[in-house]
Amino acid sequence: MPIFKLSPLTQPFALAGVALIGGLAFTSSAATAAGGAYYRAELASPATEARFVARDVVWACKGASCTAGQGTSRPLVMCSALVKKAGPVASFAAGGKALEAEELARCNGAK
Repeated sequence: MPIFKLSPLTQPFALAGVALIGGLAFTSSAATAAGGAYYRAELASPATEARFVARDVVWACKGASCTAGQGTSRPLVMCSALVKKAGPVASFAAGGKALEAEELARCNGAK
């Protein structure tokens, strides 16, 4: 016999919590799938590999245009990892927000 008895109102709250968490998880993965990628980059020259891994993220490139799913690092760190693997970038965006010119210069290794 249980020591504690829960109120009959707790079950609907538990179900609502599970539905909310499941809905949020589905929404974020569906948004990534619908948009295709979180990171978008335009390389200064065409990529030598169509698919590669940089900073634990799989990049897919067609010519000089590259895309990747979301990683766990800051955009500038992800950009720098891409530069190390594929060469200088002309533009880089994370979640639809492009890096500013100063950040892009830092990404490409300028001081």
